[in-house]
Amino acid sequence: MENLISLVNRLQRACTALGDNGEETALPTLWDALPSIAVVGGQIVVNVEFVGYLTRFLVLESLQYLKVLSGKTFLPRGSGIVTRRPLVLQLHRLDEGREYAEFGHLPRRRFTDFAAVRKEIADETDRETGRSNQISTVPIYLSIYSPNVVNLTLIDLPGPTKVAVGEFSVFMFLLSFVIATVSSRSYIEKPNCIILVISPANQDLATSDAIKISREVDPKGERTFGVLTKIDLMDKGTDAVDVSLQSLINKTVIELESELSRLGKPIATDAGGKLYMIMEICRTFDGIFKEHLDGVRPGGDKIYNVFDNQLPADLKRLQFDKHLAMENVRKLITQADGYQPHLIAPEQGYRRLIETALITIKGPAEAAVDAVHGILTELVHKAINETVELKQYPSLRVEVGNAAIESLDRMKEESRKATLQLVEMENSYLTVDFFWKLPQDVEKGGNPTHSIFDRYNDSYLCRIGTTVLSYVNMVCGSLRNSIPKSIVYCQVREAKRSLLDHFFTDLGKKEYLGEQGKQLGKLVDEDPAIMQRRLSLAKRLELYRAAEAEIDSVAWSK
Repeated sequence: MENLISLVNRLQRACTALGDNGEETALPTLWDALPSIAVVGGQIVVNVEFVGYLTRFLVLESLQYLKVLSGKTFLPRGSGIVTRRPLVLQLHRLDEGREYAEFGHLPRRRFTDFAAVRKEIADETDRETGRSNQISTVPIYLSIYSPNVVNLTLIDLPGPTKVAVGEFSVFMFLLSFVIATVSSRSYIEKPNCIILVISPANQDLATSDAIKISREVDPKGERTFGVLTKIDLMDKGTDAVDVSLQSLINKTVIELESELSRLGKPIATDAGGKLYMIMEICRTFDGIFKEHLDGVRPGGDKIYNVFDNQLPADLKRLQFDKHLAMENVRKLITQADGYQPHLIAPEQGYRRLIETALITIKGPAEAAVDAVHGILTELVHKAINETVELKQYPSLRVEVGNAAIESLDRMKEESRKATLQLVEMENSYLTVDFFWKLPQDVEKGGNPTHSIFDRYNDSYLCRIGTTVLSYVNMVCGSLRNSIPKSIVYCQVREAKRSLLDHFFTDLGKKEYLGEQGKQLGKLVDEDPAIMQRRLSLAKRLELYRAAEAEIDSVAWSK
């Protein structure tokens, strides 16, 4: 590790000497690939004035476990914007000897007076920005050689300011805020950069600009560390351990638990556990599907719309009155008589007229079956998308979806057969009672068949057409009620009852054939990256829970 750190430091110095400092350029850059730590923290506003200390590096001086700088206070201090250029600080540990500093822009000059180091930082900042409060993205490179430091590279970034100070106009304030934010992001967006977020204890962490920026570039917090400063400025009665640490840990525990919940349970190792897991996921999916049908979730109401609007509209479009127009009646009656005219009533003609009219009802009936099938298929896809557990296992998701659609296809065919049979039954047997009144009607109006020559007169044909139309409309009204019953029974009810029965049967067969472990393993082939992520989250959650318990024990000991 020491050799690696030394190598990185030498590479950074070489990059600096060659002008490769990570600034925006079309040329290849080595600087961006080097590991570093970026310190990010906004300045603090109190009574519209800035507190006159650079807390971001004061905290580093006080953290003994980092052993950084060992009390050397060479960084700029004062009111206003104290850090106006990024400062790349390279720490180099010496085994022995006197401490000294070197600047990248003064490579052959050694500074042993750290007050002079502070002055040179300020002077070099002014050379780039003038003596105004402007902020620049051009970094200053400073190397510290000392027996009291560890080999480490830190980057102090200009913090976003919140008020104008002195000659710092509103326009320059807004401009510097943008520059400071962009400057910070340019460093901390690099995947090899560890982000050290500095936040004062006397302010709300929820409004911290530094935390906000770090979350934007590192939303999972995998390379971000937080440091709380200004403990002495906290209100009386507050405890930094309870508020900085406890709230942070509690929040992190909630976030970890939430992501673990989203990723789902880990895969069982044994075949029985895998089978149980698959069955439970399928039951969850089946429950969501039923909720759509029963109105708990949206979508099931579309089926009623088929019966209440689509089917009646399709039946109305059949226009039986045109089918039973006089010329069509004349044609069918004549053809049905054959070579010998009917004696009392053209029964075969009646039957043929009725059959040719009723057979057209099959079209709307089949259309209703297909429409309900399409709605059920749509609800299956919705239920699959809403079953969180299925997102965890893509292969199982595909298999469950295919199995459900196959079941719906089988149910559709059964429904089609049953529904068309209803129409055929009406064709096969005519309601005799309806036609018993015909002789009475004939007596009232006279027998239109008294002569072979006038049996096809218009009045006679009109009477036949009207009679058949009345019967067909009666049958059509009956089918309008019975077709939905057939569809609900064969498709909707059956889908609620046995949507995945065939899939469950197949799972059982694989078990009995001794293929269970292999086949089930294919169904729960989770992405290895997700498995690793869950494992890492579980370990981190265990760590935070242990820390939570430690804090609780400290709180109870008080």
